[in-house]
Amino acid sequence: MDRLEAFEKMMQEVLERSAEENKKIEELRRQGKDKTATYRQYMGNRLFYQRLLSLYKEFGLLD
Repeated sequence: MDRLEAFEKMMQEVLERSAEENKKIEELRRQGKDKTATYRQYMGNRLFYQRLLSLYKEFGLLD
């Protein structure tokens, strides 16, 4: 696997995980579980994924 292919695979994984965890966050919020450790972990992950995606956009790697 070359570097570009590895990057593309990693970026797709970040996008998928971000979308999956956003769904889980919304489900926990609907259940009133927005004070749980699980919810807070997902929120921490969400910030991390958002930062990665914003860097990709900043460098023109993501629309």
